[in-house]
Amino acid sequence: MLTDIMYVTIYVTDQDRAREFYTEGLGLEKRIDVAGPDGRFLTVGVPGSAVQILLWSHGPTAGQPRQADQHSAPGPLILESDDLRKDVESMRQRGVTFTEPEPVDYPFGVRIEAVDPDGNRISLRQQRQP
Repeated sequence: MLTDIMYVTIYVTDQDRAREFYTEGLGLEKRIDVAGPDGRFLTVGVPGSAVQILLWSHGPTAGQPRQADQHSAPGPLILESDDLRKDVESMRQRGVTFTEPEPVDYPFGVRIEAVDPDGNRISLRQQRQP
């Protein structure tokens, strides 16, 4: 029986640049950084969460949606916040780029998309409070 999610993979062209974006920009923590038989194994994660994001070196556009789908499809990673508007302001001050000027209200809560240095869209969401 499956018990948990271990890793989610984000394809990047420069692992050092990606590590900087995900740790310094988004505020995630570096977890694993070792050389392996298939290349560098680099992970980051949300503090306190067991799930790790594998920043895997790969050619440009490996994990990108087709151009026509970019505004309708969710990013390959969805991160949750308990105060999204505050977090977005902090991330913006640290140089994170977003697809919208401000978070948008939806029936499920609040959402905005960040863009990493390789063009991967990262969905940031806050659930609606009852």
